[in-house]
Amino acid sequence: MSNAAPGPGPVDYPAARMAELAHAMVEAHALGSLPPIVQLGHPVLRMRAAEFEGQLDGELLPRFLAVMRDTMHAAPGVGLAAPQIGIPLRIAVMEDAFPIDPDIGAEREREPLAYFAALNPAYRAAGPRTAAFFEGCLSFDGFQGVVERPAEVAASYTTPEGRAVERGLSGWQARIFQHETDHLDGTVYVDKVLTRSLCTHAEYAARWADPGIGRARRGLGF
Repeated sequence: MSNAAPGPGPVDYPAARMAELAHAMVEAHALGSLPPIVQLGHPVLRMRAAEFEGQLDGELLPRFLAVMRDTMHAAPGVGLAAPQIGIPLRIAVMEDAFPIDPDIGAEREREPLAYFAALNPAYRAAGPRTAAFFEGCLSFDGFQGVVERPAEVAASYTTPEGRAVERGLSGWQARIFQHETDHLDGTVYVDKVLTRSLCTHAEYAARWADPGIGRARRGLGF
């Protein structure tokens, strides 16, 4: 047990400060610059992000979402949560349009995911089935590890236009949604990873880039 003082939370990021940070990113984006992706160890990744309640108003929200989408593409990645660029708001963008080997796609149930932005996303398991695969994180650059997650989820969120959405997601789409929503609760995939599966991108590519995880499970003992 520790007597250390609690870490910072959203109270340290009043609405005016978050709007100021977002505006600075939007202005830099207009000049061709993207924000750096925050890496593990920064406290913003361990905060519970604040509910989005109009802190970015008018044209700021769509322009900030454009910054997030371009940052995700440039990384490259299939999802990005606002805390990953330093703003603890419950906002995430997701899109999976990468070409996928048919065998890998079938094993991992990976289908294209059209771009969307989610405000205040949440999920719950929609059945007992789980799936375990390698995943990585833009905020823990250079590593991958196996995470077991619900294979189907009931997802909910609000669109930037204010429409409430409830939709079922399965396979890799469900994994993406869970990963990004977890960020908004201060959870990074390494909190859920099977630790013996952790490996660098280079080792994964050289040894374990199979459609499934059976060979990696045997080789790494997880």
